Amino acid sequence: MIDLTTHDEGIRAGARRCGERNIEIPTFAQMKDPGLVPASVVGELGSIGLWDVHPRNLFRITWKNEPVAHGGGFGPVNAMELPPELTGVPARILALVGKWFPTGAHKVGATFGCIVPRLVTGRFDPSREKAVWPSTGNYCRGGAYVAALLGCESIAILPREMSSERFEWLKTVAGEVIATPGGESNVKEIFDACDELRASRDDIVIFNQFEELGNHLWHYEVTGSAMDEALRSAIRSGERFAGVVLSSGSAGTLGCGDYMKERYPGSRIAVAEALQCPTLLENGYGAHRIEGIGDKHVPWIHNVRNTDLVIAVDDELTVRLMRLFNEADGRDYLVARGVPAALVATLDRVGVSGICNVVAAVKTARYLELDDRDIVATVFTDSMELYASRLAELSRERGAYTRDDAIRDYEALMRVGTDSMLELRLPDRRRIHNLKYYTWVEQQGRDLDELNRQWRDRHEYWNREGVADRLDRAIEAFNALAGGPP
Repeated sequence: MIDLTTHDEGIRAGARRCGERNIEIPTFAQMKDPGLVPASVVGELGSIGLWDVHPRNLFRITWKNEPVAHGGGFGPVNAMELPPELTGVPARILALVGKWFPTGAHKVGATFGCIVPRLVTGRFDPSREKAVWPSTGNYCRGGAYVAALLGCESIAILPREMSSERFEWLKTVAGEVIATPGGESNVKEIFDACDELRASRDDIVIFNQFEELGNHLWHYEVTGSAMDEALRSAIRSGERFAGVVLSSGSAGTLGCGDYMKERYPGSRIAVAEALQCPTLLENGYGAHRIEGIGDKHVPWIHNVRNTDLVIAVDDELTVRLMRLFNEADGRDYLVARGVPAALVATLDRVGVSGICNVVAAVKTARYLELDDRDIVATVFTDSMELYASRLAELSRERGAYTRDDAIRDYEALMRVGTDSMLELRLPDRRRIHNLKYYTWVEQQGRDLDELNRQWRDRHEYWNREGVADRLDRAIEAFNALAGGPP
C-alpha cells in the first residue's frame, strides 16, 4: 500500500538531522496507545504547551491527549455525544473531537502519515529538501507544524480566501506561504501551484493529501482504532453500530470507515459534500462555504467501492448552525429546548466541517430509519477556535444574532430530511470511481492501470495488513540510528 523501500544514504542524512535536534518519532502503536510512550517523554510533556513547536509534541499526535492547552498527559479518546434534543433524531451521534491535537485539528495525523514513511525510509532528506503542503487549510497547517517538529523546512499552499486565522498562524511556522486564487472550492488551483513549483525547483517534495496513501493509512489505523474504542466505551447492551458519516475532503478520514466496516460488517459508510458542489452526487461543480471539505474531484485515496451513501449538505444551513451553536442567544435557546447546558458550553469544539458532518449524520439517521438502539459515528476535524473571524464576518453581514434567528435555525435543523442523498448501487460506485480519471490520470499523470487496480483488485490494493507494523519497525530503526532523546 505504501512504498517502504529503503534508501540508506537518505536514512543516514535524515537520522543525522533528527539526532542533532534531539527528535524522536512516535510509532503508530504509540499513537493508538499512548500508554506505550516512554515515561521520560511523558515527563517532558508536562512542561510543553499543546501547540508549542517542540519535537516532543510529535507524541501528542493522538486522539487521547488530555484536553488542556498546556502540560497535559494522556487519557481516554476525546469524543462527545449529541443527544436527540440537539439533532432531532433518536439515534445516538458519537463524534471524535479533533480540537485537542496540536494546531487544533486532526490533520497533524494525516501529515505525519504522509511525511514520516518517506523520512524513515530515506526517500525524503530534510537537510536539503523542503516539504510542500497543498491544502485548503488545516492540512497545510498540520504539515508545516509537523515538518517544523521534524526539523524540516516547508512551503504551505492554500486559497487566499480561507479564514485569516490560518494565514496568521502559518506565517509563524512555515518558511513560505503561497496563497492561490479562490476559496474552499478551488482545489485545482492548488494543484496548479504544485505544478509550477515542480517546474521551477528541484529542492522540494510535494505531499499531496488527496493522493498520499499515508493519509488514508494513518486514519485507518489511528482514527479507526480511536473510533472503535470510543464506541465500545459508549455502546450499551442491545445497541448496534449503524455506520460512519464523514465529509469527503481529502478522503483520508474515510480510512476509519474502512476500519470500522471491517469490524462491524453490517455498518455503512456515508460520505458528505456540499450541495452547492455535488461532485459525488451529480458529477457537478460549484463553490461553497464549508471550510475543510474540498470538492470538484474524487480524491485518489477514496476507496469508492466501499462507500454506501452520498449526502449533499446545504452550506447555508451549515453557516446558520455555526451561529446557533456559538452565539449567546443561540446557546440560550438550545438550553431552553432541553439540550444539556454542559453540552451546549462545548459546542465550540465543533468546527465548520464538523457541523456539516452533524447535518449529514442526521440525514443518514433519517434515511436509514435509525432508532434509539443505533449509534452513528462521525469526526469533528477542528473547532471554532479556527473560525472566530467567520462569526465576526457573519455579524457584519447579517446583523446581531437574536432569539428569533435561533428559533428559525433550530427548526431548520429539526426539519432536516432525506433530500439530496443517494444510496449507492455498484454502477453508482463505478461512476464516482471513474471520475478520478479526469483529475488524476489526465491532469496529474497518475497511472491508469493503478486506477483500474483500485477498483478491480480492491482487496489487494487497499490491503493494509501489516503495513503499520512494518512502518513501526522502520521508525524504531530510524530512532535508534538518530540516537533519540538523551
